[in-house]
Amino acid sequence: MQNTSDASAAAAGLFLGAILVYAIVVLCIVAVGIWIYWRIFTKAGFNGALAFINLVPGFGSLICLLILAFGTWPIEEELAMLRAGRAPIPGPIPGPNIGGPPMPT
Repeated sequence: MQNTSDASAAAAGLFLGAILVYAIVVLCIVAVGIWIYWRIFTKAGFNGALAFINLVPGFGSLICLLILAFGTWPIEEELAMLRAGRAPIPGPIPGPNIGGPPMPT
């Protein structure tokens, strides 16, 4: 027969184990959510780091949804320029190095 201290210790261990499993599951869900929002922001033309707004307690997901729903996506601006016949401004393109210092390889 177990005494009450053994039963209390077993119950406390079980409780702490459940808390640990719960915390790991919640962290995995948060990590997957940030990864998904990172992909969405990147495909929309925004900086993917905007996904970290989700870490704001209570309002983070709402803020991300409002940015995506009502913001002008950079990819839409690029598409409008292409449809208007203007080429979008590309990023820096390395050209030939004529007379300058040697380019790093």
